[in-house]
Amino acid sequence: MSIPIKHALVVTIIIFLFLIPPAMVLADDVGSDKPHPATNPASQMMLAGPWVPEDTQRIDFDKLPHAPSLHAVISDVHAPGSAPSTVDKKSGGVNQHNYLTHYDGRFWAMWSDGPGVEDRVGQRVKFATSADGLNWSTPEFLTPIPVNSGPDSPNYGTRTDHGFRYISRGFWQRDGELLALASLDEAAGFFGPSLELRAFRFNKGTGAWDDAGIIYKNAINNFPPLKLRTGDWMMSRRTYDYKTTGVHFLVGGVKALDQWESFPVLGSASELKAEEPDWWILPDDNLAAVFRDNRRSGFLYRSFSTDDGRTWSTPVRTNFPDATSKISGLRLSDGRYVLVSNPNPQKRDPLALSISPDGLVFTKMFYLVGGRHVDYAHVLEHEGFLYIAFSGGKQSVEVLKVGLSDVDAISMPATPLLGPPLPKPEAKAQ
Repeated sequence: MSIPIKHALVVTIIIFLFLIPPAMVLADDVGSDKPHPATNPASQMMLAGPWVPEDTQRIDFDKLPHAPSLHAVISDVHAPGSAPSTVDKKSGGVNQHNYLTHYDGRFWAMWSDGPGVEDRVGQRVKFATSADGLNWSTPEFLTPIPVNSGPDSPNYGTRTDHGFRYISRGFWQRDGELLALASLDEAAGFFGPSLELRAFRFNKGTGAWDDAGIIYKNAINNFPPLKLRTGDWMMSRRTYDYKTTGVHFLVGGVKALDQWESFPVLGSASELKAEEPDWWILPDDNLAAVFRDNRRSGFLYRSFSTDDGRTWSTPVRTNFPDATSKISGLRLSDGRYVLVSNPNPQKRDPLALSISPDGLVFTKMFYLVGGRHVDYAHVLEHEGFLYIAFSGGKQSVEVLKVGLSDVDAISMPATPLLGPPLPKPEAKAQ
């Protein structure tokens, strides 16, 4: 007895579907809401997999697979030889805003170093170098003392608009030169009206950093520029009044260090309280930007650009959990994407590494370091390894070396990593 062709086709499809592993189905079809910069920019999907519970904030973050790593401390405000500790904001100073690069055969790290709590009067930027990413030179100052804001100033270590501070903003390799970016403004709040982004050029002859001037007035970036397909550079921009004006992106930097156009992300001040954006170039050359939400929704927001950063879709809350902390992502040399973040919405612990095949949906997440306050990560890829700088309690600069092959050998759980219910919000005092 013969089976009609159309019936045979149906039977074949059914059998095929039963043979496909569930994880494979999910990888190819993360639901009808799969994001796309042009056709579905409003999608909330950013995290998916058999291990992901429906409520992504209830992931048991302590049970994430652990990524093997080597660890080193670059700088610590505590006594020499002491282990990085939990936050002690009353003493010791601050080490934060960590950045890495690899240039001229060496690893370079930079960070904000100041008195007391972060970003007070007198804060400067320090740097160190390493041949292997684990053994670092003695830290040195990169920026000068802010005007009238040194240790001998009565305003030193305070929050006031009568003193200034530098904030570390990352390394920029441009035309064979190494530049270090730093913002400068009054230290009363975030940020002062004289805010400006400045550059310092490394002088190979003297081993010192020369002032290269202003990159852009009324601007603080979050990460150094990346080059677009157009040949232009692009980086994020927040103005001193960004809480009402929202996030912008600066495009340019080719003809001169200080030649840029600024383009707003509409909705970044109304849909959320956008902080510390990061972005990357997708396989189709469209752009994806992600934002920390200072309204404490506990999720990352995302926006897309299909015209090289000139216009952006309205930021949308994704299902990717977040502790309201700085994030760092990049595209790997093999085409995949990584994101280092604090995904636990309750606290900045642990620091985790997430991996995506397409820059749109992340399907793996690994535990990096925790059991204490860890934040402000920056990730760098070099010769098969990830180097991840982070701050321990805002008082130490530390680095992890993670082998990509070691991470690739780890499988995610086949069932949801469901943790206990989230604690109910505390009742506010009347």
